[in-house]
Amino acid sequence: MDKKIIALSILAALSSSAQADDVEFKFGGYVKTDVMVSDYSNGAPSSGHISRQFYVPGTIYGSPGEGKQVIDFQARESRFNFKTLADVDGHKVTAFIELDFMTHADGNERVSNSYSPRLRHAFVSYDNWLVGQTWTTFQNPSALPENLDFVGAAEGTPFVRQAQIRYTNGGLQLALETPETTVTPYTGGSRIVSGTGIVPDVVARYNLKTDSGAKFTAAALLRQLNLDNANYDDTAFGYGVSVTGVVPVGDDDIKFAATYGDGMGRYMALNFVNAAVLDATGQMETISSVGGYVSYRHWWNDKWRSSITASGFKADNDAMLTGDQVNEESYSGYINLLYSPIKPLTVGVEYMHAENTKVNDDKGKLDRVMFSVKYVL
Repeated sequence: MDKKIIALSILAALSSSAQADDVEFKFGGYVKTDVMVSDYSNGAPSSGHISRQFYVPGTIYGSPGEGKQVIDFQARESRFNFKTLADVDGHKVTAFIELDFMTHADGNERVSNSYSPRLRHAFVSYDNWLVGQTWTTFQNPSALPENLDFVGAAEGTPFVRQAQIRYTNGGLQLALETPETTVTPYTGGSRIVSGTGIVPDVVARYNLKTDSGAKFTAAALLRQLNLDNANYDDTAFGYGVSVTGVVPVGDDDIKFAATYGDGMGRYMALNFVNAAVLDATGQMETISSVGGYVSYRHWWNDKWRSSITASGFKADNDAMLTGDQVNEESYSGYINLLYSPIKPLTVGVEYMHAENTKVNDDKGKLDRVMFSVKYVL
């Protein structure tokens, strides 16, 4: 069927009387295959474990008694998206949906390597308003380093996708986003996840572009932590502030992020640390944390480039409350070499070293060499 006919049919659902004057219809995404050779200091996680797909702080402490060196082949990061842009009765309307195959454990490597698609983004924007699931407004994905690892600098950046209502006016963005509270039990134990409460997370962000081409963002997060179940009933407030930037240096660039907060929890380092811990009376005490990264990308010529990245995160745990088995510090470093013989195709190799430390000084280390081939659709 003709693409324009399909797009017009979708847009007609917006209003039976709407007139689409200008429609742009796009398929996108990429195909990416990774080969990862990993060395876990304490023994490798099982096949299909999330740490075998990409670096997730807190998952590399390992399985004692298991082999330390493993090799993984995957094409799970490959993704597909669909987008429409239209002028409907004088209003700019965009719809976007994207799927990939990461994080699922429903497949295996024995025969078919089949994995279910997962939803990454699904939103509609209408003039200045956006409604749906996409990157949290607290995060600036355009400032992420160009690393082969799926996230890259995972502990140093806010990284969340969730449903939200966002308003944009020039460089200013204001959003109400999904609330979700993660709590450490008194003296430690399995994470408590609470979706109770009716107060959404609130984010404000300002984007600035200078005449030199540098881009900066400043973002603030305010959230109510809520825990209400058969055993606990308490609320607390958390906040975060984050500054990111992309600074041109001739043909090269520097990307960075710095984030600090109290009770940020899942917003930082892929929930390496929870937002709060329970005290002896069942009340929540927020956990403060700081994280950041810096990445320098150098273009050797128009086809070859390299990035070197350093990333870190530290939480201020009260061991009397959290116990000494919880995560406290995470650091990683990356260096890569990427080659694009044609613009859509990139072939590269990357070395990564990561260290995670608990309050009791138990450590997990990961060394990984990653080879990737990526073709942008």
